[in-house]
Amino acid sequence: PQEVKNNEFRVGLTPGNVSGLCKQGHSVLVQRGAGEQIGLSDESYRIAGATLINSAAEVFKKAEMIVKVKEPQPSEYPFMRKEQLLFTYLHLAASRECTDALLQSGISSIAYETVTVAGQLPLLAPMSEVAGRLAPQVGAYALQKASGGSGILLGGVPGVRPAKVLVLGGGVAGTEAARIALGMGAHVQIVDRNINRLKELSIMFSGNVETIYSTSAVIEELALEADLIIGAVLIRGDKAPKLISNSLVSRMKPGTVLVDIAIDQGGCFEGSKPTTHADPTYKVHETLFYCVANMPGAVPRTSTLALTNATLPYLLQLANKGLVGALSTSEPLQAGLTTHGGALYCPEVGHALNLPVRDIHELIG
Repeated sequence: PQEVKNNEFRVGLTPGNVSGLCKQGHSVLVQRGAGEQIGLSDESYRIAGATLINSAAEVFKKAEMIVKVKEPQPSEYPFMRKEQLLFTYLHLAASRECTDALLQSGISSIAYETVTVAGQLPLLAPMSEVAGRLAPQVGAYALQKASGGSGILLGGVPGVRPAKVLVLGGGVAGTEAARIALGMGAHVQIVDRNINRLKELSIMFSGNVETIYSTSAVIEELALEADLIIGAVLIRGDKAPKLISNSLVSRMKPGTVLVDIAIDQGGCFEGSKPTTHADPTYKVHETLFYCVANMPGAVPRTSTLALTNATLPYLLQLANKGLVGALSTSEPLQAGLTTHGGALYCPEVGHALNLPVRDIHELIG
């Protein structure tokens, strides 16, 4: 189906994905216009073997598996049904409403962001890379005085110091944010609680990025000096920890910009609330918050290609083997199972929302 979230033009399948599925004997239904905004025409899907469908309601009605990008929106809740499989980003720890809708419908769901391989998140990583690389760009724009920022150029000029950029978290998103901020000429600091990761980052950036062990006192000290703060912390499947309090924000320099990449998981700043590409920022005390909940949607063509490159192998497993068959032979997909038959299977979501959780072995034996 075509995505309906504000300014969301990504699509869950490319014509190339459709062709691959059709060659393995599957039928693929694509809503008309689903990829038009990013140059993937209805005709390209038809040539690849898809059947074009006029409405999302009809796609949901006919399809056994729904492949999306973003979590179902309220307008899509009534379409979901039992004995149907949903494969998409869910980020349920930050949304009791969507969790309840999935449970009440009885639909089976696998969340991209919790599919896990050797401790890594291969389906979240591509969008973390995109969001991380976008964060300094949007932060640099927000720092401009006309945008509500302090009027500082991220890279400075000869004779004038560059902006100080503080990155919270040294994972995929934080690393990419640091890489782009450094490339734009900023003074970059990364804080993380994993010493080994800090060592890796120091080597990766040849010592040009400050790597600092994270404590609340360190974060407070660095945040008060920063011009741009990028929140990039992640706890797999669970709510993000709140690392920046409103009290701390109230003491920051006027015009400081805070970009919360973790907003899909509830945000890592106390004052964070989801925004859209249509209205991305808001003021908190004398600072400017950017909390767009689908940051990669700003570059939907790049994001779609990066995402579907990663999801296709897992999609083929599900299509070829069915839900239980795929789960029985794939530990990564087991980690991604979120709901099935009205029950919740993701422990992190259960912890975040205080809901009972079933053991997956009850399902697969």
